[in-house]
Amino acid sequence: MDSRFDRVISREKTASIKWDGRKQKFGRDDVIPMWVADMDFASPECVIEALHNRVRHGVFGYTVRDDAFNEAVVGWLLRRHQWTIQPEWVSQASGVVPALNYLIQALTEPGDGIIIQPPVYHPFARLIKSHHRQLLTNPLQERAGKYVMDYADLEAKAAAGAKLLILCSPHNPVGRVWTREELERAGEICLRHGVTVIADEIHSDLVYAPHRHTPFASISKDFSMNSVTTLAPSKTFNVAGLNTALVVAEREDLRTRYRDMIQLQSAGSINVLGAQALKAAYSGGDAWLDDLLRYLAGNIDYLKSQLQSLAPRVRVTDTEGTYLVWLDFRELGMTPEQLKEWLVHEVGLGLESGETYGEEGVGFQRINVGCPRSVLEEAVQRLLKGVKSLDK
Repeated sequence: MDSRFDRVISREKTASIKWDGRKQKFGRDDVIPMWVADMDFASPECVIEALHNRVRHGVFGYTVRDDAFNEAVVGWLLRRHQWTIQPEWVSQASGVVPALNYLIQALTEPGDGIIIQPPVYHPFARLIKSHHRQLLTNPLQERAGKYVMDYADLEAKAAAGAKLLILCSPHNPVGRVWTREELERAGEICLRHGVTVIADEIHSDLVYAPHRHTPFASISKDFSMNSVTTLAPSKTFNVAGLNTALVVAEREDLRTRYRDMIQLQSAGSINVLGAQALKAAYSGGDAWLDDLLRYLAGNIDYLKSQLQSLAPRVRVTDTEGTYLVWLDFRELGMTPEQLKEWLVHEVGLGLESGETYGEEGVGFQRINVGCPRSVLEEAVQRLLKGVKSLDK
């Protein structure tokens, strides 16, 4: 155990969407909220200290990405992911979802086809539809409890004239960490058919051994020149509220089109405290992250062992990365609405409903295990009690 992560920190009355938003989302404020993807841990001390120092300065005017910012990003990607980039490849964003919003507008036209791989992070579909692009789904296939890509279908959608593939890597919500071979096969299909890849790699730091994240753009020069990568320190270091993310593109015209779009939308500024948090985290957060990964792996093991032995009708999808676990409730035989009502009002848990991620998620729920073990234990005991009551 680790006292830094075992410590229960009350987030109530901090305007937390996760905790203070329970009544609005679930209709009651006594559920354990385990839905939105932020953790209940304090950020590393190096981040907190950097923010304290910056706040003490007292002036919070407009800011720029300085050399220290660029060096921190370049160093992190090389050190943690063996990906060599140049500072000029990097652009900023207020978040990965805003970045995707601008990239869709910058790189496609209304009516263009964009491929996603459901069940997948729900803003992908929303953004595509809101900008009047054609949503093309390449559903993942579930084989013996593990999700894999359907390459034949991907080839067909790419050949039909799609312009973009939004690749979720690692995948949210199913927890897959794509192997180099899987990424190569998908990337070659995109190259053959002129489909640009947007790699959402926001969860890339949260991977459990023996699995290893492979940045899509690091695989080859061709892949790098045919892709844009979005990432952020937000999930890794629990600083989502500081609204700082990155867009990395080696190909000059891709990053120019993105930068032109954010200027057009007056979205080119950077958060002064977010920049400080990023520099501190990427420069001094390695040891903290290593400890976090061990703790999260323990949480996942606890959840899986308890459900497998005491409630096997709720199946836990193997989680290779992220702190989000994909739970299969289909054997309970409930409709999505019945399942949600049961979890909230009978069990006392606020999870994320699977159908949010596409029709392929019906019967599933996503649970966030980025919390102290004691909180997870209480949540699991509530779930076990609820399942047991169904058998009476």
